Amino acid sequence: MAVLNLRPLAGGRILRGSQPFGLDAAATSGFLAEHGIQAIVDLRSELERSLVPWLVGDAGTASGNITSPDVAGPGDGGGIAAVVPPDVELINNPLDPNAVAGSLQAVETAEDLGELYLGWVRSRPEWVADALRPVARGKRTLVHCSLGKDRTGVVAAIGLLATGGTEDQVVADYTATTANLPGVLEIMAETWRLSVPSTPSSYFSPDLMILQSPEAAMRHFLAGFTHEYGDVHRFLEQAGLTKVEVQALRNGR
Repeated sequence: MAVLNLRPLAGGRILRGSQPFGLDAAATSGFLAEHGIQAIVDLRSELERSLVPWLVGDAGTASGNITSPDVAGPGDGGGIAAVVPPDVELINNPLDPNAVAGSLQAVETAEDLGELYLGWVRSRPEWVADALRPVARGKRTLVHCSLGKDRTGVVAAIGLLATGGTEDQVVADYTATTANLPGVLEIMAETWRLSVPSTPSSYFSPDLMILQSPEAAMRHFLAGFTHEYGDVHRFLEQAGLTKVEVQALRNGR
């Protein structure tokens, strides 16, 4: 299989996508080399990472087997050993949607979905800054969660704005996920059924708003973000990026 729902942003400085479904060490190494990826920002919880881990290189060699550095979040169990090549930085920057502001089960409308995203930013602004730091430091960075839709969508939205993108470009990128969701959800359901057989099939129903990517959700998020934080660069400084890092995002360096 592969990293799905994959596309470049900000002139290729950022790639967004899903988790690495079914990639063995050789295939993963080839994928990273093909796309010139220098850093991976993994937004998944510890449980999610354990179900679909990153594997690259020969685990028996010292050069290919390291433990990824973590940016630990509240309620997260910390690092998981991962096999990566020495020239690719693997950053676990988890946000567990079940452990932060808002409830996934309470999402019934597109506006609810956008409000959920705002809750993540309000509760964990440093999570956004940490996700964009390798980009600011000049690394071609893959940002991903499980589906590459919600957590990835929030980071991608702020990253696009910070690198000069417009709100319409943010919305276009977010809604581009819609065409990819049926295939991603099918593979996600298979993955969870293998690992957690008790998972009901309704958990992955495309009828659930939490599994959709409507324009109104991102419009609601952007309007709320602008109202509460104003300038995206000021937000990122307050969230923990340095002035130099924020300027690098803005200027493309």
